[in-house]
Amino acid sequence: MRLVKQIPHERFLIQIHQYNGKFILKVELDGFEQIYKIAETDITNLDLIENNIKTSFLSNCLSRFIEMRDDWMNLITLKIK
Repeated sequence: MRLVKQIPHERFLIQIHQYNGKFILKVELDGFEQIYKIAETDITNLDLIENNIKTSFLSNCLSRFIEMRDDWMNLITLKIK
């Protein structure tokens, strides 16, 4: 997997990779990650991805990260009991 671009952000690590005919948008926060796969044929300009990463998209990502963390905490709590 080849790193194509890293998009600066104060909270998230946002990267675009290229692998196996796809662009992979990866958003990371505190050990959790969300991955979006986009066929290379579906996008002609990587700047379109970067320009379309808006507050609403990142807000939705944050909500999912919180849910992921809650799921993880519930899972490890079950193991301890």
